[in-house]
Amino acid sequence: QVQVVESGGGLVQPGGSLRLSCAASGSIFSISGMAWYRQAPGKQRELVAAIISGVYRDYARSVKGRFTISRDNAKNTLYLQMNSLKPEDTAVYYCHVEGRAATGQFDSWGQGTQVTVSS
Repeated sequence: QVQVVESGGGLVQPGGSLRLSCAASGSIFSISGMAWYRQAPGKQRELVAAIISGVYRDYARSVKGRFTISRDNAKNTLYLQMNSLKPEDTAVYYCHVEGRAATGQFDSWGQGTQVTVSS
């Protein structure tokens, strides 16, 4: 069983920065993809940024140039550096991890961390 735990959310003023972390633990053999999603009230969950095969990075158009996704392979940890935050970035941010574990292929979500951008 693979557990995914996010941290780092909070309240920040417009223009500010936050760094989210996501730690995956369990009997993990390999991770093929890690990604950040977000869901604002009344809206569908959307992809924010992803790292595929540890190399390819993809960003939503709305965050490109402001957010940076990175990964520490040794720690099975994913990060999201968010700069120049806007009120429209307010949402619950979720981490998604997929790969192979002792029990076979896995596809796991974290519980989410709240990010609120407001003055």
